[in-house]
Amino acid sequence: MICSHLKNPVPASYLCIPLVALGDTLGALHIQYDSNQNSTSAESFETLQESEQRLAVAVSGRVALSLANLLLRETLRDQSSRDPLTGLFNRRFMELALDQEMQRAKRRNHPLVVVFLDLDHFKRFNDTHGHDAGDAVLRSMAGLFQKYFRGEDIVCRLGGEEFTFILPESSAENAAKRVDKLRLIAENHSITYKEQLLGSITFSAGIAAYPGNGLTAEELLRAADTSLYESKANGRNCVTVSKSRNS
Repeated sequence: MICSHLKNPVPASYLCIPLVALGDTLGALHIQYDSNQNSTSAESFETLQESEQRLAVAVSGRVALSLANLLLRETLRDQSSRDPLTGLFNRRFMELALDQEMQRAKRRNHPLVVVFLDLDHFKRFNDTHGHDAGDAVLRSMAGLFQKYFRGEDIVCRLGGEEFTFILPESSAENAAKRVDKLRLIAENHSITYKEQLLGSITFSAGIAAYPGNGLTAEELLRAADTSLYESKANGRNCVTVSKSRNS
């Protein structure tokens, strides 16, 4: 029998050893033996195969364990930076990423925008439909945000119904247009849970830009947060841009 991963029969004997660690099959170690080696009798060749097979089994165990450790490390790193409910980046990652983007913006003399977003009346929605439905809304909105923004934009969930977007090389004016367009899309974004139509969710947003609204990450976050509360005070379902400190 030819192993399924081999497209054509090979003109040699071969050995395939599954790489198994922690109950998972991670791959296969494939070894070929040239049975036409010169000055090698059939008996000595078989002895060589048996010796190499024992070595291959031992090596495959080590390789499988190393791969499993790498995958586990990657999983733990992902869990430390991702929100488990939505799959978006979490607050910890946002703070680290914002510091890096601030340094890059200063070095290249490029603008940078931070957006704070809050789903309107989400607690009322949870009380009416239940927390499971609320979780479905958060996942649906997170998926909408991920599809809408650029690959270089950083989309995060701070917690609860609060989200943050980091938009590198974007002006406040351009970001306001993009977020307001997203607001209109969200108004028409129908969400279903267990075949029940939950309707749409609106949001309020605040925008702050470097360097006009702050020269540090802390100043930028504070300005975006202040603008978000202005949107809430103005009736929600709107976008507010922080005023420049020089205006």
